[in-house]
Amino acid sequence: MENNIKPDLLNWETTKIKGFSSKQLIEMKNGGLKLIKVEPNSSYPLHNHPDKTEYIYVLKGLPEISIGEDDFTGKEGEFYILNESVRHSIKNNDSKDCILLIGSIQS
Repeated sequence: MENNIKPDLLNWETTKIKGFSSKQLIEMKNGGLKLIKVEPNSSYPLHNHPDKTEYIYVLKGLPEISIGEDDFTGKEGEFYILNESVRHSIKNNDSKDCILLIGSIQS
């Protein structure tokens, strides 16, 4: 694993969800970390992970984050924890891109 990763030199990779792209920063057996760009009017459908906890740090934008029964309008500098098996989703209803740092840890 590299000790110095320069995200600005990495290309945005398209994901299976329209309007979402990523830059993989860390990928390990027990988890990972990536930058996620969410284009305007894009949403990641409600889902859960039975074997890992995810976390989101909002770097830019105003994402709508649903965690279980709670809905949040994320702001830059806020941190969210998505515990294993809890359903969650992400939407960007703004007219500008949203940038998130999303990581996961296996249970």
